[in-house]
Amino acid sequence: MKTIILSAAAAKDLDALPWAARNSVSEALIHYAVSGLGDVKRLQGRDGYRMRVGRYRVLFDEDHTTILAIYIGKRETTTYRRSP
Repeated sequence: MKTIILSAAAAKDLDALPWAARNSVSEALIHYAVSGLGDVKRLQGRDGYRMRVGRYRVLFDEDHTTILAIYIGKRETTTYRRSP
């Protein structure tokens, strides 16, 4: 199992989500940390990964022991343009 760390911006993004979306994103992150399974792909053109949870995206980096969530929000045209 990997440790999940939220950046300050990601924690603020998660708190701003509706309750159901916040719950879904949290469960998806925990499931990925435990099993390594989820709708995850490597980002093209920059470091990191994205996890798709319905209409929401989690941009994160990971190593052997931790997952660092950088951005959590709706999939919009600006989602992947945010700088890490």
